[in-house]
Amino acid sequence: MIFRTFLVWLRRHRGPKLGVHDVGRLPLRVVPTDLDVLGHMNNGVYLSIMDLGRMDAMQRSGAWAAISAAGFYPVAASETISFRRSLKPWQRFVLETRIVGYDERAVYIEQRFVVDGELYATGFVRAKFLKRTGGTVTVAELAEVTGADPSEVELPEWLARWAADVAMPPSRTSAPSEWP
Repeated sequence: MIFRTFLVWLRRHRGPKLGVHDVGRLPLRVVPTDLDVLGHMNNGVYLSIMDLGRMDAMQRSGAWAAISAAGFYPVAASETISFRRSLKPWQRFVLETRIVGYDERAVYIEQRFVVDGELYATGFVRAKFLKRTGGTVTVAELAEVTGADPSEVELPEWLARWAADVAMPPSRTSAPSEWP
């Protein structure tokens, strides 16, 4: 994965520039290190590849440079993925990435694995931005730095419910592992 990350980083000056809310498309191919014992792409690899799509979209929209200059960095707070078809060895696919909404503290991203126009898997990520000096970046601060207008996209109600349903306790509070 580190090799792919490096390639995406190098690609940041290629391809069309994106608006913050545009769909980013990253062409990829299933390689042997992506496979599980059943011979298709491992479910965990999908989530790692989704990182690449978000990085590519942020770089090509200029958001990466803006947030880095402001001392911010992204972290995944929640992720979910649904599978329709398996990706096989050496198969080409396109990872599509777009922002689908915001709440007061996070950005919601939809990512699709597509082969010849057909949907193979869809994932959603709730991402937060943190300050290198400590603390969480508000969406208002993020919008100011990147020039994004959060009102351009409306967070689907079901995605807001999902985020609330899977939320973990804050990191500064106790969260013992207790089974019912």
